[in-house]
Amino acid sequence: MEQHGEALWSIGELAAATGVTVRALHYYDSIGLLRAGVRTTAGHRRYNEQDLRRLYSIRTLRSLGVPLAEIAAVLDGTGPASLQKLLLRQLAALDDQALQLKQLQRTIRELLERISSHGHAEPAYFMTALERMTMFGNYFTEDQRRELDERRAGLGQEALEESRTEWAGLVEEGLRQVDGGVPAGSPEAMDLVRRWDELGSRFHSSDGTKTAARTMWNENSAELSKALPWTALQLQALLAHLQAAREHS
Repeated sequence: MEQHGEALWSIGELAAATGVTVRALHYYDSIGLLRAGVRTTAGHRRYNEQDLRRLYSIRTLRSLGVPLAEIAAVLDGTGPASLQKLLLRQLAALDDQALQLKQLQRTIRELLERISSHGHAEPAYFMTALERMTMFGNYFTEDQRRELDERRAGLGQEALEESRTEWAGLVEEGLRQVDGGVPAGSPEAMDLVRRWDELGSRFHSSDGTKTAARTMWNENSAELSKALPWTALQLQALLAHLQAAREHS
């Protein structure tokens, strides 16, 4: 639809054209974040080109991790300079994602080569691919990913395999404690969490990567556990047990 030569969209048309749900658009309207700039004589809402640009800015800021409650304040200063800064931030984020994709492509190629040469691939290769896939979800900053890569490279393949075997053993031991009702403040639980954290410190040199890894797991446990011999519920219970033991230390 056009009015005085200006393109206009109904809420349904805008939703279909942009992939933003009608429900989300209604919510944006209710909180004053995005309101239709035009009303027809019958009182129907119509979104104009300025509204479309604002919606783009909203979605871009969301993709950059800006909380919805803060977006309106950010957009209050929107102008050519602000829009340029916004686009540069999004371009940087896309460049970062492109780098992650290249890393994932390289990992998958290595996995395919391993299968072609040996007829199979060790679990470590699948674990690396899973880690790359999850990193693509932007849980780690570029510096944190570089830190993790450097840590893995420093350990070497043999040490990585030994660490994964040790980790699997700690998981089994921890699940036995959970199933057996071992108290979080007991010597057994305290010793388990000490060894668990010592193992983790081989890969994480900062609290930032540890926090990102925990967030990654908490938000993707069901999917990640499909590649592991334990269920998401089992691993969630284990992590809760470990955290309780930390709080007793």
